[in-house]
Amino acid sequence: MSHINDLIHGQETYSVHGNPTVMEVVKAMVERNIGAVPVVQEGELLGIFSERDLMKRVVAEGRDPRQTRITEVMTADPVTVSPTTKLEHCMDLMREHGFRHLVVCEGKKLRGLISLRDILLHDLVEKDGEVQAMRAYLAQNS
Repeated sequence: MSHINDLIHGQETYSVHGNPTVMEVVKAMVERNIGAVPVVQEGELLGIFSERDLMKRVVAEGRDPRQTRITEVMTADPVTVSPTTKLEHCMDLMREHGFRHLVVCEGKKLRGLISLRDILLHDLVEKDGEVQAMRAYLAQNS
């Protein structure tokens, strides 16, 4: 199986800098059709803000998203993986912890963000390639 680097190579990762309000971040997430955003300060990862954080820490607690700062409700110090981590290990981590997103870092430096969808689509393309190769092999040897 492939490594994360295969997925994040050339990827532009949207991240939040400073300490914007939840409303500002959610609007950016909607515009970009993304479900999670790394929160970065001075080039280092502070946390991640996801749809789940929005529901659990903002909506369910009755907080005002226009007044609440992202650092108040993000998941601080999230589990991260390196660019050389195998995708299979990422899937295991996601399953074990119930994540749909993983932050990719080298040390504390943000390198990217992957979603379960990214991994599944990559795996699907890989499997399709294997099926096509098998069909070609069988067609040649029949």
